[in-house]
Amino acid sequence: MIHILDSQNSLVNIYLSQLRSVAVQGDSMRFRRNIERIGEILSYEISKTLNYQPQDITTPLGTATVNLPQDKVVLATILRAGLPLHQGFLNYFDSAENAFISAYRKGLTESDFTIALEYLASPSLEGKTLIIADPMLATGASMVAVYKELIARCGKPAHTHIASVIGCPEGVKMVAENIDLENDATLWIGTVDEYLNENKYIVPGLGDAGDLCFGEKL
Repeated sequence: MIHILDSQNSLVNIYLSQLRSVAVQGDSMRFRRNIERIGEILSYEISKTLNYQPQDITTPLGTATVNLPQDKVVLATILRAGLPLHQGFLNYFDSAENAFISAYRKGLTESDFTIALEYLASPSLEGKTLIIADPMLATGASMVAVYKELIARCGKPAHTHIASVIGCPEGVKMVAENIDLENDATLWIGTVDEYLNENKYIVPGLGDAGDLCFGEKL
Protein backbone atom coordinates (compact mmCIF):
# COMPACT_ATOMS: atom_id res chain seq x y z
CA MET A 1 0.00 0.00 0.00
CA ILE A 2 2.86 2.36 -0.85
CA HIS A 3 2.71 4.17 -4.22
CA ILE A 4 5.78 6.05 -5.51
CA LEU A 5 4.90 8.24 -8.49
CA ASP A 6 8.33 8.43 -10.10
CA SER A 7 8.61 4.63 -10.23
CA GLN A 8 7.15 5.29 -13.68
CA ASN A 9 8.23 8.20 -15.87
CA SER A 10 5.67 10.99 -16.12
CA LEU A 11 5.31 14.78 -15.96
CA VAL A 12 5.95 14.49 -12.22
CA ASN A 13 9.66 14.24 -13.11
CA ILE A 14 9.59 17.79 -14.51
CA TYR A 15 7.98 19.27 -11.42
CA LEU A 16 10.31 17.39 -9.07
CA SER A 17 13.37 18.56 -11.02
CA GLN A 18 12.27 22.19 -10.80
CA LEU A 19 11.50 21.90 -7.08
CA ARG A 20 15.02 20.62 -6.45
CA SER A 21 16.93 23.03 -8.71
CA VAL A 22 18.72 25.91 -6.97
CA ALA A 23 18.46 27.76 -10.29
CA VAL A 24 14.64 27.66 -10.09
CA GLN A 25 13.91 27.74 -6.35
CA GLY A 26 14.30 31.51 -6.09
CA ASP A 27 10.92 31.89 -7.79
CA SER A 28 8.67 31.13 -4.81
CA MET A 29 5.48 31.39 -6.87
CA ARG A 30 6.78 28.76 -9.29
CA PHE A 31 7.92 26.60 -6.36
CA ARG A 32 4.46 26.70 -4.80
CA ARG A 33 2.79 25.99 -8.12
CA ASN A 34 4.94 22.92 -8.74
CA ILE A 35 4.01 21.49 -5.35
CA GLU A 36 0.39 22.30 -6.17
CA ARG A 37 0.70 20.43 -9.49
CA ILE A 38 2.00 17.33 -7.74
CA GLY A 39 -0.95 17.59 -5.38
CA GLU A 40 -3.27 17.60 -8.39
CA ILE A 41 -1.58 14.49 -9.80
CA LEU A 42 -1.77 12.74 -6.43
CA SER A 43 -5.47 13.66 -6.27
CA TYR A 44 -6.11 12.01 -9.61
CA GLU A 45 -4.30 8.84 -8.57
CA ILE A 46 -6.07 8.64 -5.21
CA SER A 47 -9.44 9.24 -6.89
CA LYS A 48 -9.09 5.88 -8.63
CA THR A 49 -9.37 4.12 -5.25
CA LEU A 50 -12.64 5.74 -4.14
CA ASN A 51 -16.06 4.14 -4.16
CA TYR A 52 -18.28 4.98 -7.15
CA GLN A 53 -21.95 4.57 -7.99
CA PRO A 54 -23.77 5.18 -11.28
CA GLN A 55 -25.95 8.25 -11.56
CA ASP A 56 -28.18 9.38 -14.41
CA ILE A 57 -27.37 12.85 -15.74
CA THR A 58 -29.85 14.70 -17.94
CA THR A 59 -28.27 16.23 -21.05
CA PRO A 60 -29.94 18.44 -23.71
CA LEU A 61 -30.34 15.33 -25.90
CA GLY A 62 -31.05 12.53 -23.43
CA THR A 63 -29.68 10.81 -20.34
CA ALA A 64 -26.09 9.75 -19.63
CA THR A 65 -25.13 7.34 -16.88
CA VAL A 66 -21.95 8.40 -15.10
CA ASN A 67 -20.10 6.71 -12.24
CA LEU A 68 -19.57 9.33 -9.52
CA PRO A 69 -17.58 9.08 -6.28
CA GLN A 70 -19.55 8.54 -3.09
CA ASP A 71 -16.85 9.01 -0.45
CA LYS A 72 -16.97 11.99 1.90
CA VAL A 73 -13.43 13.36 1.66
CA VAL A 74 -11.58 15.40 4.28
CA LEU A 75 -8.33 17.10 3.23
CA ALA A 76 -5.99 17.54 6.20
CA THR A 77 -2.91 19.72 5.95
CA ILE A 78 0.10 20.18 8.20
CA LEU A 79 0.86 23.91 8.48
CA ARG A 80 2.63 25.77 6.96
CA ALA A 81 4.52 23.95 4.22
CA GLY A 82 1.49 21.79 3.40
CA LEU A 83 -0.64 24.67 2.11
CA PRO A 84 0.37 24.56 -1.60
CA LEU A 85 0.02 20.76 -1.65
CA HIS A 86 -3.37 21.16 0.02
CA GLN A 87 -4.44 23.60 -2.70
CA GLY A 88 -3.53 21.05 -5.35
CA PHE A 89 -5.84 18.52 -3.71
CA LEU A 90 -8.56 21.12 -3.26
CA ASN A 91 -8.41 21.96 -6.97
CA TYR A 92 -9.63 18.41 -7.68
CA PHE A 93 -11.60 17.50 -4.54
CA ASP A 94 -13.45 20.80 -4.71
CA SER A 95 -16.33 19.75 -2.44
CA ALA A 96 -14.12 18.21 0.26
CA GLU A 97 -14.17 19.22 3.90
CA ASN A 98 -10.90 20.54 5.29
CA ALA A 99 -8.75 20.10 8.38
CA PHE A 100 -5.66 22.03 9.48
CA ILE A 101 -3.11 21.17 12.14
CA SER A 102 0.19 22.75 13.10
CA ALA A 103 3.21 20.54 13.75
CA TYR A 104 6.79 21.64 14.15
CA ARG A 105 10.16 20.46 15.42
CA LYS A 106 10.73 21.65 18.99
CA GLY A 107 14.09 21.06 20.66
CA LEU A 108 17.52 22.27 21.54
CA THR A 109 19.15 21.39 18.23
CA GLU A 110 18.12 20.52 14.67
CA SER A 111 18.92 16.86 15.29
CA ASP A 112 17.49 16.59 18.83
CA PHE A 113 13.82 17.53 18.90
CA THR A 114 10.26 16.47 19.60
CA ILE A 115 7.17 17.16 17.50
CA ALA A 116 4.92 19.85 18.95
CA LEU A 117 1.26 19.94 17.92
CA GLU A 118 -0.75 23.08 18.57
CA TYR A 119 -3.56 24.44 16.38
CA LEU A 120 -6.16 21.91 15.17
CA ALA A 121 -9.36 22.60 13.25
CA SER A 122 -11.15 19.60 11.76
CA PRO A 123 -14.62 18.24 11.04
CA SER A 124 -15.60 14.76 12.20
CA LEU A 125 -13.56 12.10 10.40
CA GLU A 126 -15.79 9.19 11.35
CA GLY A 127 -16.37 6.91 8.36
CA LYS A 128 -14.91 9.40 5.88
CA THR A 129 -11.91 9.31 3.55
CA LEU A 130 -9.04 11.26 5.07
CA ILE A 131 -6.16 12.65 3.01
CA ILE A 132 -3.21 14.05 5.01
CA ALA A 133 -0.91 16.22 2.88
CA ASP A 134 2.61 17.30 3.82
CA PRO A 135 5.30 17.81 1.16
CA MET A 136 8.29 16.36 3.04
CA LEU A 137 8.31 12.95 4.75
CA ALA A 138 11.65 13.18 6.60
CA THR A 139 11.71 11.43 9.97
CA GLY A 140 8.00 10.64 9.61
CA ALA A 141 7.44 11.71 13.23
CA SER A 142 5.21 14.68 12.32
CA MET A 143 3.02 12.58 10.04
CA VAL A 144 2.57 9.86 12.64
CA ALA A 145 1.85 12.38 15.41
CA VAL A 146 -0.69 14.24 13.27
CA TYR A 147 -2.43 11.03 12.20
CA LYS A 148 -2.78 9.81 15.78
CA GLU A 149 -3.98 13.20 17.02
CA LEU A 150 -6.63 13.47 14.31
CA ILE A 151 -7.91 9.96 14.98
CA ALA A 152 -7.98 10.50 18.73
CA ARG A 153 -9.85 13.79 18.58
CA CYS A 154 -11.96 13.60 15.42
CA GLY A 155 -12.95 9.96 14.88
CA LYS A 156 -11.79 7.01 12.80
CA PRO A 157 -11.89 7.41 9.00
CA ALA A 158 -12.96 4.61 6.70
CA HIS A 159 -9.53 4.97 5.09
CA THR A 160 -6.60 7.38 5.23
CA HIS A 161 -4.33 8.46 2.37
CA ILE A 162 -0.98 9.95 3.37
CA ALA A 163 0.44 12.14 0.60
CA SER A 164 3.93 13.65 0.28
CA VAL A 165 6.14 15.02 -2.47
CA ILE A 166 9.55 13.80 -1.30
CA GLY A 167 10.43 11.26 1.38
CA CYS A 168 13.26 9.03 2.50
CA PRO A 169 13.54 5.41 3.72
CA GLU A 170 13.55 6.49 7.38
CA GLY A 171 10.27 8.38 7.00
CA VAL A 172 8.60 5.61 5.06
CA LYS A 173 9.69 3.10 7.71
CA MET A 174 8.35 5.29 10.53
CA VAL A 175 4.96 5.53 8.86
CA ALA A 176 4.85 1.81 8.06
CA GLU A 177 5.71 0.86 11.65
CA ASN A 178 3.17 3.18 13.27
CA ILE A 179 0.24 3.30 10.84
CA ASP A 180 -1.47 0.19 9.48
CA LEU A 181 -0.72 0.39 5.75
CA GLU A 182 -2.31 -3.02 5.24
CA ASN A 183 -5.81 -2.06 6.32
CA ASP A 184 -6.20 1.54 7.51
CA ALA A 185 -4.00 3.70 5.28
CA THR A 186 -2.17 4.10 1.98
CA LEU A 187 1.03 6.07 1.41
CA TRP A 188 1.41 8.12 -1.79
CA ILE A 189 4.69 9.88 -2.49
CA GLY A 190 6.33 11.59 -5.45
CA THR A 191 9.77 10.11 -4.88
CA VAL A 192 11.88 8.51 -2.14
CA ASP A 193 15.37 9.97 -1.68
CA GLU A 194 18.54 8.43 -0.27
CA TYR A 195 18.74 9.27 3.45
CA LEU A 196 18.48 11.82 6.27
CA ASN A 197 21.51 13.88 7.17
CA GLU A 198 22.70 14.62 10.73
CA ASN A 199 20.14 17.45 11.01
CA LYS A 200 17.30 15.16 9.91
CA TYR A 201 16.84 16.75 6.49
CA ILE A 202 16.28 14.68 3.36
CA VAL A 203 19.27 14.25 1.02
CA PRO A 204 19.40 15.21 -1.81
CA GLY A 205 15.93 16.61 -1.09
CA LEU A 206 15.21 20.24 -1.90
CA GLY A 207 15.86 22.20 1.28
CA ASP A 208 13.20 23.65 3.59
CA ALA A 209 9.89 23.49 1.72
CA GLY A 210 8.15 25.96 4.04
CA ASP A 211 10.87 28.60 3.64
CA LEU A 212 10.97 28.14 -0.13
CA CYS A 213 7.19 28.53 -0.32
CA PHE A 214 6.70 31.45 2.04
CA GLY A 215 10.07 32.92 3.06
CA GLU A 216 12.45 32.24 5.91
CA LYS A 217 11.14 32.14 9.47
CA LEU A 218 12.79 33.33 12.68
